[in-house]
Amino acid sequence: MIVETGTVVALESDALWVETIQKTACEACVAQKGCGTRVLSKLTGKTNRIRVLATDSCDDLRIGQDVSIAIPEDVIVKGSMLVYMLPVICSVTGAWLGGSSGDIASIFGALTGLLLGGLIVSLQSKKTRNDLRYQPVLIDNTGSLENLNFL
Repeated sequence: MIVETGTVVALESDALWVETIQKTACEACVAQKGCGTRVLSKLTGKTNRIRVLATDSCDDLRIGQDVSIAIPEDVIVKGSMLVYMLPVICSVTGAWLGGSSGDIASIFGALTGLLLGGLIVSLQSKKTRNDLRYQPVLIDNTGSLENLNFL
């Protein structure tokens, strides 16, 4: 389980938004001037907003309240593989399929594969948006999980 502490910044009918402070190793890294991650972190700010599905115990939450959220490690790994690898694999497959017809067809096939991979990622994201197995859940003050449906 990856556990993070944050502040409730918005409430919706079916979810709440928790803002967490981004943790980074940039302060200890020796490649500070040549790192793209550090530049992106400065441009986007130091906080992340995470959507947490509401449960019965969310009724008494209010904006500004500190909460702890958790998500299983395997969800992070599977999501990363889907978001990063699927578009690349589709793009390489499209380039390979179009490669026998020339360079232009190979480029077109790669772009088509990349767009197809992105579309699949988008559809999967919409499909799992309200699935508790793939969403962060609230943890109460004692450290126990409030909702074990995703395990």
